[in-house]
Amino acid sequence: METLAAIASRRSVRKFSDRPVEEEKLQAVLEAVRMAPSWANMQCWRLVVVKDEAARAKISEFSYVESYFAARGYKSNPAMKALAEAPVVIVACAVPEQSGEMAGQAYYLADMGIASQNLMLAAHDQGLGSVFVGVFDEDKLGELLDIPPGVRIVGLFPLGYPLGEPKAGPPRKPLEEIVHYEKWKG
Repeated sequence: METLAAIASRRSVRKFSDRPVEEEKLQAVLEAVRMAPSWANMQCWRLVVVKDEAARAKISEFSYVESYFAARGYKSNPAMKALAEAPVVIVACAVPEQSGEMAGQAYYLADMGIASQNLMLAAHDQGLGSVFVGVFDEDKLGELLDIPPGVRIVGLFPLGYPLGEPKAGPPRKPLEEIVHYEKWKG
C-alpha cells in the first residue's frame, strides 16, 4: 500500500469481528512501532499485548473515567466496547526518562505519537483496524498489567478485523485553514 493512500484511507475502527489476529500480522504491527523514529533514538516505547478476554474486559472497564465522560453527557466511553471485543489490545507505554525534555517540553509524548501512527498505519496495511483510546484510569490499568512505577501508559489500541466496512471519518479541514507560510497569518 502506498503511504499517502494508507494515510488517506485509514479509519478509526470501533467494531470488530471475532476473527483472531494472525501472529504474523500482529508481529508486523509491533515491528512498525519498533521502527518509529524517536528523540535521540532512545526508543522509549514499551508495549503490552493483551489477548486474554477477561483482561480485555477489565481494560474496557478502566477506560471509563466518570469525571471525563459524565461531564460530556456520556454514560460510557464510546471505545469501551471495542476494547472488550477486539481480539487484541495493545497498551502503549513510555519510559519518560528514555526520551528528551527541553524547556519544559517532555518529548516522550511526541515519540509515542509517532510510534502510534506507525501502529495504526501498519494495522491498516495488514487489513486490520484500530483506534486510539486516550482516556483511562492509568493507576488501575498499571496495577492490572504490572506496569512498573515511572512508566506512563499513553494509549490503548484495540486491534482486530473490522466488523463491516469502516465509515469515512469527518471531513478534514482545508490546507488553507491549517497551514501558514513564513509567518502566522489570520
